[in-house]
Amino acid sequence: MTEKWSTEELEASVVAYLDMHIKDSRNEHFVKKSYYSGLSEKFGRTEKSYEYRMQNISYVFSLMGRQWVSGLKPAKNVGSNNAEIIERLICKVEGKSYTGVAGFETQVNTLKNKKILDRPAGLVEPTISIGQATQYSRDPKVKAWVLRESQGLCESCNSPAPFTTAAGEPFLEVHHLKRLADKGSDRVSNAVALCPNCHRELHYGQSNSDKIDALYAKISRLIRE
Repeated sequence: MTEKWSTEELEASVVAYLDMHIKDSRNEHFVKKSYYSGLSEKFGRTEKSYEYRMQNISYVFSLMGRQWVSGLKPAKNVGSNNAEIIERLICKVEGKSYTGVAGFETQVNTLKNKKILDRPAGLVEPTISIGQATQYSRDPKVKAWVLRESQGLCESCNSPAPFTTAAGEPFLEVHHLKRLADKGSDRVSNAVALCPNCHRELHYGQSNSDKIDALYAKISRLIRE
């Protein structure tokens, strides 16, 4: 069976994964193969196909900052469209609001690993989407370009990224010096790659204004807004 996965089949896979996830978090015994077997009987794919799909779901979990099912190491070859669909289904089944982080981060990782990535124009005024939480439209090319420009080093303290993500990428966070909530732009001239410690300091540190001034003095692409 090689045809495209239907939404029904993907949702059934997500439901099975989330059931395993609950049991795993409770240290309850379960047999993964029995889940794959049940899905195989219902939809006609091989059990191996479902095992790999579960690893794709683990990858989406990792992009959402969540712990995946033990023994199902994330498999990252998930396109941004499928990552978005899987995240939407996870949120639907769990009764949570969709945030769009998985699709966006998948685009970032794909762009960052391209052979050529030109400096993007970005967004002067990111649009706002208001639901249970306020969200801003962002250009994945901006995040990808800034992360690649950093070469895995914090642009503030110069320390290497503190760890490697499930996607095999050095983990740094992209921060907008003039925040989007304050009508800052989503452009490379307003964004820096930071280790989590420096990022938190820019948000909450007593001397964060001095740290911001130092970044403007250090990095030539940055422009005050």
